[in-house]
Amino acid sequence: MQGQGSAGNVIAALASFFIPGLGQLVQGRPLAALVHFILGVIIWVITFAHFAWIANLISCIEAARWRPKG
Repeated sequence: MQGQGSAGNVIAALASFFIPGLGQLVQGRPLAALVHFILGVIIWVITFAHFAWIANLISCIEAARWRPKG
């Protein structure tokens, strides 16, 4: 995967838009994926799904902006 703006990041961002953490998992970052997914579930439960889109949006933006180190 190249970096910010690459096709891989676009695919990851789209995946995270539907399921928080899925894009991070596609990028090969299982710990970040788990954190995003758990936070998404917590927000979903606390707000009774009214503001769950916020978790999706945050996960989507983070996946799109991620750059591999090195």
